[in-house]
Amino acid sequence: METSFLLAGKITELTLIVLMGVALVKAGLLKSENSYTLSVIALYLISPSVMIHAFQMDNTPQIIEGLKLSVMLAVFFHVVLIVLGRLFKHLFKLDALEHAATVYSNSGNLIIPLVMSVFGAEWVIYTSGFIMVQTFLFWTHLRLLICGRGNVAWKTIFTNINILSMLVGLLMFTFQIKLPHIIDNTLATVGSMIGPVAMLVAGMLLASLPLRSIMWTPRLYLVAFLRLILIPVLLLFAVKVCGFAHHDAHADTVVLISFLATTSPAASTVTQMAVVYGKNAQKASAIYGLTTLLCVVTMPVMIALYRWII
Repeated sequence: METSFLLAGKITELTLIVLMGVALVKAGLLKSENSYTLSVIALYLISPSVMIHAFQMDNTPQIIEGLKLSVMLAVFFHVVLIVLGRLFKHLFKLDALEHAATVYSNSGNLIIPLVMSVFGAEWVIYTSGFIMVQTFLFWTHLRLLICGRGNVAWKTIFTNINILSMLVGLLMFTFQIKLPHIIDNTLATVGSMIGPVAMLVAGMLLASLPLRSIMWTPRLYLVAFLRLILIPVLLLFAVKVCGFAHHDAHADTVVLISFLATTSPAASTVTQMAVVYGKNAQKASAIYGLTTLLCVVTMPVMIALYRWII
């Protein structure tokens, strides 16, 4: 229960930063388009700093087992998510964007700062398994869902900055290459900005959405219910049945971190792909915005359920 309260407090803080981003745009000080600059800083500077710093740890059997478990959980969760997504698509007649939003969560920008705050920076390394598997699926399965193209964007996958930074970090971890203290501290300082910057970007994007029409669109609430409540509950029971949390002494926290990634709002990548491939970007943004606002309540509830059931 303590974890749920810590999580609720941190999500509330991040939500207030989202509202600050909205206020900047509404006050006319910035435009929604200005969020692009912050997005570039977050993607190409802050996120790689987080990942490389996260792998600056001693290579111990315990950490290796945790990494293996995080990758296994990432594959397991995404297989279940894809199956559930297909099932819900037929049951609820979901269109491509609704289908994609139910399957893919915003696991990077939101989960990393939450893990850093609630569990500590030393646990961020265990977010890498989920992010790596999800990034691969973004440019294969998600791309297929949204634009209908079956070819795999291999170049995009292997030149993705998140994948590259994780590979660099993993190599340094494997061969125990330690960065000079001042450089590692610099990466840690830059990485600590990931939460505020990501939430400011989200707020600036939300400011451009017609919130009144979002609030009165029942279909969006169906997608939010699937993404934030029903799917996490089903995954929670799958975790219980499979007994992942009892793998070893630290498995419970690794499983909780991976599960936390599945409870987050719809992935911002869905909106980005909708823009790139000329789909209904406004609807994708509305789903992203609504699920981001509602997760303030749903994520702590899901973690409380995890603690109660597992």
